[in-house]
Amino acid sequence: MDNNTIRLAGIVNDSVTDGPGIRYALFVQGCPHTCTGCHNPNSLSFSGGYLRDVSSIFNEIKSNPLLTGVTFTGGEPFGQPAPLALLANKIKTIQLEIAIYTGYKYEELEALGNDAKALIALADIIVDGPFEIKRRSLDLRFKGSANQRVINVCQTILNNNVPVMDTSGRWE
Repeated sequence: MDNNTIRLAGIVNDSVTDGPGIRYALFVQGCPHTCTGCHNPNSLSFSGGYLRDVSSIFNEIKSNPLLTGVTFTGGEPFGQPAPLALLANKIKTIQLEIAIYTGYKYEELEALGNDAKALIALADIIVDGPFEIKRRSLDLRFKGSANQRVINVCQTILNNNVPVMDTSGRWE
């Protein structure tokens, strides 16, 4: 697989649950975390799913004028950081917000390499941490368990701290 191809578990063209506004949600295939109670167990295998070209995905995103953002979820997006960074660069040219769900803690992401660092730099929001079934709640905004954080990436990079969204949707 090259950097122009993403292995996907699926796509939702108009999600309202995978981040703020109307979003194009890419569910990438492959995840090393194997969280108990995983929301997308069909996306765990790194050999499953199907392949899509980055340009064809971008053209599909561009064709929907109602979108306010794009969400990379999974599976584990940081299992395919190079093609997702390429797609994120294209998405930024049409000024859509990028949210990424990851089972890694934000502080662990840079250790994944330069492609991961490039993907982080293009994100507006990162929801980090593994899903913990014992901390699951349907009352949480944009996350599945209380240990996960909704992180403002721009503010994190600027201020060298990790501001997170509180339960009312405001940034702490």
